[in-house]
Amino acid sequence: MRDYDEITAFLGEWGPYQKIIFFLLSLSIFPNAFCGLSIVFVGDIPEHRCLVPGNLNLSEAWRNRTIPLVREGDKLQYSKCRRYRVDVIMNLSETFPDPDSFNMSEVEQEPCLDGWEYSKDQYISTIVSEWDLVCSNDWKGPFSMSAFFVGVLVGSFFSGQLSDRNWWTLLFALSLPGLMYIPLWWFIPESPRWLLINGRVQEAEAILRHIAKRNGVIPPEVLFNDLELEDMKAKSKQSHAITHLVKTRNIRTITIISLLVWMFMAVGYFGLTLSTPNLHGDDYLNCFFAGAIEVPAYVAAWFFLQRFSRRFSLSGSLFLGGIVLFFIQLIPSNLAALATVLVMIGKFGTTCAFSIVYVYSAELYPTAVRNMGVGVSSMACRFGGIISPYIFYLGVHHEFLPFILMGSVTVFSAILVLFLPETVNIPLPETIDQMQKMKGFKCRSTPRDHDHFYKNGTTRESNMMVSKKEEI
Repeated sequence: MRDYDEITAFLGEWGPYQKIIFFLLSLSIFPNAFCGLSIVFVGDIPEHRCLVPGNLNLSEAWRNRTIPLVREGDKLQYSKCRRYRVDVIMNLSETFPDPDSFNMSEVEQEPCLDGWEYSKDQYISTIVSEWDLVCSNDWKGPFSMSAFFVGVLVGSFFSGQLSDRNWWTLLFALSLPGLMYIPLWWFIPESPRWLLINGRVQEAEAILRHIAKRNGVIPPEVLFNDLELEDMKAKSKQSHAITHLVKTRNIRTITIISLLVWMFMAVGYFGLTLSTPNLHGDDYLNCFFAGAIEVPAYVAAWFFLQRFSRRFSLSGSLFLGGIVLFFIQLIPSNLAALATVLVMIGKFGTTCAFSIVYVYSAELYPTAVRNMGVGVSSMACRFGGIISPYIFYLGVHHEFLPFILMGSVTVFSAILVLFLPETVNIPLPETIDQMQKMKGFKCRSTPRDHDHFYKNGTTRESNMMVSKKEEI
């Protein structure tokens, strides 16, 4: 019996219709960066120190000595969260006109009771300076960044559950800020492959004939024979829920590894993006470099997908993105530009992996649960996004700690990928029974074996028996 690729071969692979859909899908994600990366600037933590009220009768010398000096690293700077008691300073200023004649270490300190004053050298204001998200409130800064990813997390969950183009999906889309995506509803059709697996043959056939018309090709008079229609009808009676992602040992293992890889990868990607203010140099220029490095990363991802194994392309990209971060702490402080280069290489590898994982995950899961599998994996990715602001925040305590942690989880995810099955040049599975088996580092399947699996009914039945044994 023919598979989906054979049935739709008459459409061609890259006709006018496919190009239009590609353009529309690309256009729909274009505004995402404005929301995702704006937090790098609006959430920046400017230099700050305790505010000394202007109505106090203090000389300029005493006003400057009201903030204690603390050592951070190799240099002295004003404390960001403490000041000397103002009432004591007032009394001392009346007795000692020159503050240098008094030992300030004997004066009791207090928190910033009157708020803070912020440097405006870089930004006029940020959410940190507007809402005083510093010192005892410094946890609120990363929390506000995480709130953005919480919203995307909810969206990823629903995208995995609401796989049908029904009114629930439309209602959910209307609740999103991106109302500009709504017009795409009428231009991007449902997947014919998904419609067929759910028994909606007439809808799928109408879409395929429409694609053929737009591509200028003549479709066969009969798209599906009686045997194929009977098989689709039988498959449509099988309902699938999110629990099917853990139904058998094989798909359960793939799902767990996929969730971990997506989450750790997001930690590295968003952590590096949000760490832009931690880099030396101009924030705007560093952010430009961090964005510009994604262009060659996407080109490299396309090249890897065309030429190499999915598994080793993803694992290699993650390994490159993680291993370079360990060397940042070894760079001398006078070679800050070199440290920035290493961060950009790490961003290159992680971005490349982010591009590959979408294709790889879609190929791992069968059509019956593909949307749920990718949606749940994307949901795990948002958990990594929620965590990443706190990893970025660790740079306040230790300059290199965020890079060490991000490098560790990225390399670990590169190792996990090696346990997944290969999917390059292998037909997409339609059902859970047709999924490839976990084989670790050994016994790699060949495209020839899987072509035989899809075209030979006996082989398919034997594999289904193995899957049923797994369930038991």
